[in-house]
Amino acid sequence: MIELTVLCENSVYSHLGAIAEHGWSVYVQTPEGDFLFDTGLGLALRNNLAFFNKDLSKISGIIISHHHTDHTGGLKDALLLSGGTKVYSHPDLFKESYSVGREQRYIGIPYSKAYLEGLGAEWVFNREFTEIAPSIYLTGEVPRKTSYELGDERQVIDTKEGFKPDPLLDDQSLIFKTEKGLVILLGCGHAGIINILNHAIEKTGEERIHAILGGTHLGPVSQEQREKSIEALQSFSIENLGVSHCTGAETVEKLGSIYQEKFFQSSVGTRFTV
Repeated sequence: MIELTVLCENSVYSHLGAIAEHGWSVYVQTPEGDFLFDTGLGLALRNNLAFFNKDLSKISGIIISHHHTDHTGGLKDALLLSGGTKVYSHPDLFKESYSVGREQRYIGIPYSKAYLEGLGAEWVFNREFTEIAPSIYLTGEVPRKTSYELGDERQVIDTKEGFKPDPLLDDQSLIFKTEKGLVILLGCGHAGIINILNHAIEKTGEERIHAILGGTHLGPVSQEQREKSIEALQSFSIENLGVSHCTGAETVEKLGSIYQEKFFQSSVGTRFTV
C-alpha cells in the first residue's frame, strides 16, 4: 500500500492543532520505505509531523521537487529530525533565484550546501528519469514540448548579465507505478502539468493515471496557459485529481466543476491511499 499524507499546504480544515503555511510537503509511506517529499516553508513541518504522528527518523530519504523556499525551508528541521539522510534533488538546488514585479525577493533555498551537509544531508543529484525504489521514480528534467506552458515570467535567476528568466529545469515530480495506474505527486508543476503527464506516460509506458496530487502552478500563469492546460488535461484518463498550493482559486473552481467527484483539494491532513 502507498499512503500520502499532506503535512504542509496553504490551507487546513478540521484538524484542530495542525497549522497551514504557504508551502508544500507530503509524507510518503510505501512498502519500499518512507520518504518526505518537500519540506514546506519551515514554519509548520515540526508541528504537523507531531500532530499526524510521523517519525522522520525512519525515512529512507528526503525528496526535493525544486529549489524554491516554500519547498525547501523546512529542510533544516527535516534533517535534524531524521538524524541525517539521503536528499534527492536536481543539482540546481542552490541557484540564486528571485521573484520580481512589484517587489524583488529571494525565493531560493535558504541554506547553504555546506550547512546542510553538516546536518547530515547525503546528496543524490539527478537530471534524468530515475528509479529511486522499485516502481518509484523521479521525473528528472521534463522536456518542455507544449507551446503554451510558458510558466511565470516573474521568476528569475541572478547571472553575471543580470536577471534572466528561470527555466526551472530542476522542477521534478514523483511517480508511482501501481496496478491501478500512475500516481503522480507534483511539487509546483513548473515544467507544465501537461508536459509532466506526457513525460510520465512516455517513461513508464502506462497511460492510466490513477491520481495526481500537488501544485499545478496554474494560478500565477497567463489566462491563455490556464485555459489551454485545463482543456488538454481532459484528454488524459485521470481517476483522482487533488490539487493544492499554487493552483489558484479560479483553477480550483474550474477543475472542481469538470472533475466533480474525482476532484479534491490536497490541504493539510489529506490522506490518499492506493
